[in-house]
Amino acid sequence: MVKARCAALALLIVSTPATARADDDPWIAGDKAAHFGVSAGIGAGSYALGAAIFDARGHALIFAGAVTLTAGGVKELADLAGAGVPSWKDFAWDAIGAVTGLAIAWSVDLLVRGVSDEHPLFRLPRPVVSF
Repeated sequence: MVKARCAALALLIVSTPATARADDDPWIAGDKAAHFGVSAGIGAGSYALGAAIFDARGHALIFAGAVTLTAGGVKELADLAGAGVPSWKDFAWDAIGAVTGLAIAWSVDLLVRGVSDEHPLFRLPRPVVSF
């Protein structure tokens, strides 16, 4: 009798609508690949722009990360407003793509420009000294 009740409870849990909805947004799907690829491209491109604007690589990384995650966030907010289907998994793939694009762009930057005092990781502002 106990086994039958446990089996009935397990069947009830497995057949709930929440489980069906979870399958509507799988972790691995074509739209996730698109989120990853577009975010990687935006991340690499915005890093290249940031590297042209800032001497310090860390500033370019922060700039590019902010641009890329903002683009992904705006896309998910537009989906939430009715332009599509919002998904936190999509945004997670945006973040994974952003990190990948930044890592590739940063690696290429290190290979091309090398390590020097002209292009440090971070450059602190110079103190203003007045007497």
